[in-house]
Amino acid sequence: MIAVILSAGMGTRLMPLTKDIPKPLLEINGVTLLERMIKNCMNAGITDFILIVGYNKKKVYDIAPELEEKLGVNIKIIENEDYDVTNTSVSTYLASSYIENGPLDDFILINGDNVVDPEIITRIAETENTSMIVDNFKELNEESFKLILEDVKVNDDNSIANGTIAEIGKGIDIPSSTGEFIGVSKVVKGDIPRFNEILQILIDEDPQNYYDFAYRTLSNDTTIDYVLTNGLKWTEIDDHNDWKTANSLVDEFEN
Repeated sequence: MIAVILSAGMGTRLMPLTKDIPKPLLEINGVTLLERMIKNCMNAGITDFILIVGYNKKKVYDIAPELEEKLGVNIKIIENEDYDVTNTSVSTYLASSYIENGPLDDFILINGDNVVDPEIITRIAETENTSMIVDNFKELNEESFKLILEDVKVNDDNSIANGTIAEIGKGIDIPSSTGEFIGVSKVVKGDIPRFNEILQILIDEDPQNYYDFAYRTLSNDTTIDYVLTNGLKWTEIDDHNDWKTANSLVDEFEN
């Protein structure tokens, strides 16, 4: 299995913290977000990584060999040269098309500005199907990347749901939403060709599209497991309030 970590964004809402470095290289308690996420993946048995870079890419190139030697992992770096005029659909396609045409394998896709309970990565790594982590616990707001599932079936221990995605995005109705997609997902190798076809359509429509939208179409073509957080904590880091939350969560996880 491969872990793809999206690390190309500019992090404008975190300025001046991100003036000279991409968000994944921000440090909490002396450890970068990137190293912390790599360790989370290693706990799930993953040692092969693809980093998609763009903004301040040289900093990632510089640190990658150090992480390989320190952690005993393999890191492949792929550049999104148009990072400033595209969005995550393009960055994801660069990685998933490389995997389809090369080391074909299941991959976990992670937004590089996430801080998560390590158990979240372990749980999604163990699923047999293409899957998404869905927070069914936290209160939703207008910025939450919400989804509405149809024909939902939940397993006996309330850890995994199945169904098709009726809607996904920030603008959908909060009371109708099943939960929030947290930016951690998995595509099994048998679904990668179709996933790439859908991504290409999204990119042709608008290179500013999010990769997240691909799962709506994919959910009608294959089985997707929605792994429920059931209270496991996480945060994405978009702004300074999120940064404070991330620091608090790391202290909690480490203690």
